[in-house]
Amino acid sequence: MARIAVENTLGNVKQHLQNNGFQVVPMDNTSIANCECCVISGEDNNMMGIANTLTKAPVINAQGLTAEEVLEAVNHQIANQ
Repeated sequence: MARIAVENTLGNVKQHLQNNGFQVVPMDNTSIANCECCVISGEDNNMMGIANTLTKAPVINAQGLTAEEVLEAVNHQIANQ
């Protein structure tokens, strides 16, 4: 079962991924280290332009996407790893 880290604000996405067989974990420094993919809301903007990479897993920006579209993106990323 693939582990997917999902931001807490994306409850509908979490539920949809769980319903489709994924293990969903919260997005925190310890959880994302062992995930196949991360899903973010896209609401937080990096105003300073500073980025610290905490994982090498692909990151999917769910802003403007339906839960089904996020599922498709996750499946695509996992298939291409």
